[in-house]
Amino acid sequence: MGTSVWRALERASPGPIGLAVWIAVTVPAPLLFFDATHRWEEDQRVSTALWWSLAALPALAGTVAARWTRRTGRQRSGSGLLVAVAVATLLSAAFLAVSMAVYRWVIPLAGTVDWWGVAVLGIALAAGGAAIGYPIGLGRTRRGRLSDRHGYLIGAAVAILGVLLAPVTIRLGAEGSTASFDPTAYGGVGPYADSAGEPGTLSLPASGRYAIFAVGFAPEDPDCRVTGAGLTGRSAELVAIPPGNYGGDAASYAWVASFDVPEPGTYALSCSASDPQASYTVGELPPIRGAVGGLIHWPSATIWLLGAVPGLLIVADAVRRRNRTAARGGGKRVHG
Repeated sequence: MGTSVWRALERASPGPIGLAVWIAVTVPAPLLFFDATHRWEEDQRVSTALWWSLAALPALAGTVAARWTRRTGRQRSGSGLLVAVAVATLLSAAFLAVSMAVYRWVIPLAGTVDWWGVAVLGIALAAGGAAIGYPIGLGRTRRGRLSDRHGYLIGAAVAILGVLLAPVTIRLGAEGSTASFDPTAYGGVGPYADSAGEPGTLSLPASGRYAIFAVGFAPEDPDCRVTGAGLTGRSAELVAIPPGNYGGDAASYAWVASFDVPEPGTYALSCSASDPQASYTVGELPPIRGAVGGLIHWPSATIWLLGAVPGLLIVADAVRRRNRTAARGGGKRVHG
């Protein structure tokens, strides 16, 4: 491919704004929508999440085909249609592949799905959307380019929204990616598990790592300490993004902290929280599948930065366009 073709590919791509929209529609939106419209004890299926990606594919492919046709200046012809559809379908298939990878290895929700069937259906939908986008690209409608100022504003807004949505997305993803789980109580502290204001007794059957669960609406940032079998007030490690909705009709639990013990035996647990009536119980670690099981332990600042990346890319693109315009000796920008 020549330089002109690569440049056309760059201009035909949805760009950082399109990428941000795709991420929002295919990852946070399915998780947030399901959480808002279903009962907390229902598990989201991976197939329902992938439907969002499939539904968004025709719009993505149509946009790419229209931009490609407009940038390459092709006239109405059979070859022009085929090239536009091929380019848009391949690019859209790459976006779909990333979404499928997310729901297979990062956030593997409950249920199974025919991955090859999803890929074939996605390619068909992308080709259909590209065929519609091609004649749109042939139109003579004049399109204004976003000014640099608008790019900065949009990028900042997207970055802020990403910072807010990233922890929620990871929490919901961890909850949805947890295998069937009902905490086994080995003891606890608080009115629900033991006497209020007094250390709770733990009977742990083996050495290793255990989870501390907040019962009901107990604060998710307790200062919990474990004593016994050679441990002198060992502090439990807080979970940065505590997944919840575990348990049953009697009570719900959120995994808020973890600790290790060197051997089985009897231990004492004390937890200090903003609510003196809060209860905490100890059980096995939730079996969270996929990479999201590690993401919940990442520092909050790292998660916020991860969420801000799409917005920062929009800002970086605005800076790049401004520098390119300045390098060409300036130019009249079209606002809107």
